[in-house]
Amino acid sequence: MKFEIITKSAEQTEKIAKDIGFQLRGGEVIELKSELGGGKTTFTHGLANGINSKDNVASPTFTISRVYEGSKFNIHHFDFYRLNDDKLIKHELADTLNDKKNIIVIEWPELVANVLPEKRLTVDFQYINEDCRKLLFTYPESLSYLKVGYVNTSS
Repeated sequence: MKFEIITKSAEQTEKIAKDIGFQLRGGEVIELKSELGGGKTTFTHGLANGINSKDNVASPTFTISRVYEGSKFNIHHFDFYRLNDDKLIKHELADTLNDKKNIIVIEWPELVANVLPEKRLTVDFQYINEDCRKLLFTYPESLSYLKVGYVNTSS
């Protein structure tokens, strides 16, 4: 399934992610694709709000991963931008994949695409201008409960 949404602000991007976060059931894998500054961490902040996490969301570029605790499950937020050894990454992911108590969010997923499950949500952020992004969502039928096309896009 595919769907696209044009956002006109970081707040709107975050709101869309929060709406999706409310719908998560645990065990989902979400890959975020964009250039630097594309909105990936803003989107993750919205997801964390959607699972009722009170943790401070920040890009894990220098730490590789962060965990945000929610009321029902946790988000494991990975950023593989600075890595080039997939052995370390595979080991890091092995501990969290396939656990229904975790939601996996991956920035710069290209290095680990071969170990990610086929059933995942992909969000491709396309730069339009400083404030606007086109978000392209791709996901299998098994994740259709996320109702990506029906999220509230009003600011």
